[in-house]
Amino acid sequence: MERQRNIVRVSIIGIAVNLLLVAFKAVVGLVTGSIAIIMDAVNNLSDALSSVITIVGTKLAGKAPNKKHPYGYGRIEYVTSITIAVIVLLAGVSSFTESFKRILNPETAHYSAVSLLIIAVAVVVKFLLGRYVKNQGHKNNSDSLIASGQDAVFDSAISLSTLAAAAISILFHINVEGWLGVAISVVIVKAGVEILMDSLSSIIGNRVDGELIDNMKTLISSYPDVDGVYDLVLHQYGPQEYIGSVHVEVDDNLTAKEIHKMTRLITKDVYKHFGIFLTIGIYASNTDTNEFAQMKADLRELLSTREEVLQMHGFYVDSDAKVVTFDLILDFNTPDPAAVRDEIANKMREMYPDYRFYIILDKVF
Repeated sequence: MERQRNIVRVSIIGIAVNLLLVAFKAVVGLVTGSIAIIMDAVNNLSDALSSVITIVGTKLAGKAPNKKHPYGYGRIEYVTSITIAVIVLLAGVSSFTESFKRILNPETAHYSAVSLLIIAVAVVVKFLLGRYVKNQGHKNNSDSLIASGQDAVFDSAISLSTLAAAAISILFHINVEGWLGVAISVVIVKAGVEILMDSLSSIIGNRVDGELIDNMKTLISSYPDVDGVYDLVLHQYGPQEYIGSVHVEVDDNLTAKEIHKMTRLITKDVYKHFGIFLTIGIYASNTDTNEFAQMKADLRELLSTREEVLQMHGFYVDSDAKVVTFDLILDFNTPDPAAVRDEIANKMREMYPDYRFYIILDKVF
């Protein structure tokens, strides 16, 4: 709830500032006849609308889970970011069209000292607003605020270039309004495409932050009975909503009661520190006999010669069925993972013909 309140508060500030800038720039643009300033005002209006959408999206994303959506509504924030991207793109296309018309039919703009002062103030205000919104976006893990902040910083640079064009017009009597409007439009469209691609990437699924993964593995590994932590997978249902699973390797002599107690404590500890609920699976380590230990050592030596192999885990020997199983993580760029798996299994069968080897190809999530 605190995160939601912060995002709404920052968005309201953004709406107020942008509406003031829209009013000032629209008046200056109409008085001076500057298409660049008018288009800049339109862009500020789209920024205000983006903040409104951010508020609506944040409110909807904060709805409690229900029977239809048991994982909550957090992913609505990604839809919000896409909507903002579309608005920015439409503003950029509209700006480009009007600016191109001004290139074909140029009109002389008339600037006053007051109009130039307003533009200069707008540069400073927009830059400070952009930095503030972007910092708050990182602080609250909000893609929508980060996008709005980036757009505002771009706007300050655009307004600065408008000021430069006014100076050129006054000093050298050269009209660059249309060309400047086209340049502004390109920057707006570029920002819109970047926001859109980032939002789509979040919906498709990004790799989780490495520091978070390392900290979670360190915490889980701190338990005395845990011999290894593998297959940590986190599913994201919004910027701050994760549900995941992990495998821990333990000695196969542990009782079900001991394993139950340990996994309960790990689940509670992870949720306390990271706010993430984990389902915990078990790998049993049974390399206590010389034969199994030697088999695992031979496997590791074989894998050390393969550059595409990143990790092996979950090694287990079923002595009764004469079956050996383990998971293998290969580099994502491996052209034929199945061929690598089969080759390793065949080499192990040559060394241990009495055993069958089943290899599970895993991924670095």
